[in-house]
Amino acid sequence: MNNPYPQQAAPITPIKADRGFGMYLLLSLVTCGIYHLVIMTVYSSDINTIASRYDGRNTMNFCLVAFILGPLTGSIFTFIWHHTFSERIGIELKRRNISYEFGASTFWLWYVLGALILVGPFVYMYKLIQSMNMLAASYNQYG
Repeated sequence: MNNPYPQQAAPITPIKADRGFGMYLLLSLVTCGIYHLVIMTVYSSDINTIASRYDGRNTMNFCLVAFILGPLTGSIFTFIWHHTFSERIGIELKRRNISYEFGASTFWLWYVLGALILVGPFVYMYKLIQSMNMLAASYNQYG
């Protein structure tokens, strides 16, 4: 891939770009879901590092959503957070010319509707992990 950002140097602190779905699944099961909270919190921070200087937006920390705002709103805010988070990842993938389909529709189709067939949330998390790995690799290379 050609460097779409020739004037920018690689970042000083790289973002981890080799997370795997198998390890996510194993650690989430072993820790009774605590690892899911950790990885989503890390991803909310990572997307801010990767995209904030380009889009001027800031994704709220997932722990705040999971422990305070989600329960206060009957999980409605959690759905809104996931929608905007997934949309932001999709926009950043397109901005960096990474050809991978991910966005708000991925959340609604796989995470929400896919829950009816039980495997949908797992497909969503697989696609999320792949998307964030691609964004992190691009960020580590081009800034």
